[in-house]
Amino acid sequence: MAQTPLSTLGLSQSELKTYMALLQHAPANGSQLSRHSGVPRANIYNILEALKRNGMVAELQGGLYTPLPTDEFMGRMRRRVDADLAALEKQINAATKRPSTETIWTLKGYDDVIAKAKEMIDAAKDELYVLLYPPEARHLDDHLVNAEKRGVDVKYVSMGPPLTPFKYQVVHPGTQQVQTAHAGRVIDVVRDKTEILVGMFEAGREDQSPINWARNHWFVMALRETIRHDFFHYLIYKILDLGEELNEDDKTLYGAIQKDAWANAENVGGTTGKRGI
Repeated sequence: MAQTPLSTLGLSQSELKTYMALLQHAPANGSQLSRHSGVPRANIYNILEALKRNGMVAELQGGLYTPLPTDEFMGRMRRRVDADLAALEKQINAATKRPSTETIWTLKGYDDVIAKAKEMIDAAKDELYVLLYPPEARHLDDHLVNAEKRGVDVKYVSMGPPLTPFKYQVVHPGTQQVQTAHAGRVIDVVRDKTEILVGMFEAGREDQSPINWARNHWFVMALRETIRHDFFHYLIYKILDLGEELNEDDKTLYGAIQKDAWANAENVGGTTGKRGI
């Protein structure tokens, strides 16, 4: 059996092999489990006793054993991990004098970046400014919908035809030209004026593309302003390039974006910026 991460959760490899064999062959005695698991017969009964003490198996009549149901097994493993992480977090918090918010971190790996974006969206309490292309929207729109349902103001610039409608949403003009010029897809997520995820997935190299994550206040507010002005860009484009008048939805959007001027944003560091239109 290949090495498995579960072996780090208080189970030895031999214990895990025995439990896995029992799942397939229960009820079974020690000799049978030795044969099915590859654990030497000389060790199998000690292993079974250890599993019994941990409540992972039960001994039946006639020297037969049966495993703890898998849902309960996984629940115990998760609780054990949560307890260990809670203890570690307590130690880390006790050792930390002052967390740094100035550092800009780099993430790589498409799945890791998307997972971080989901985490940020799910943690949002007040507002989210996002700019997304459809490939990333497919992963994140459901999370944004849930955020909007719980009262978070989602301000969404879509780099292509929107996959999901939102209250405050525009399509960025000339998205195909922008993507061609950049040779990739931008991803911008700003959460609650405190945290950002920003970068570009280079075409064909999405898994190697460096994406920045930060809580640096001025970096956060600068990106928020950039996305906020994309809404103004859309409204100007609609009037001047398309020759259309602003409808009531456009006017509502304008009011919401105008209200979000930087001058109204609280600085987590204690200083309020005096910019914005």
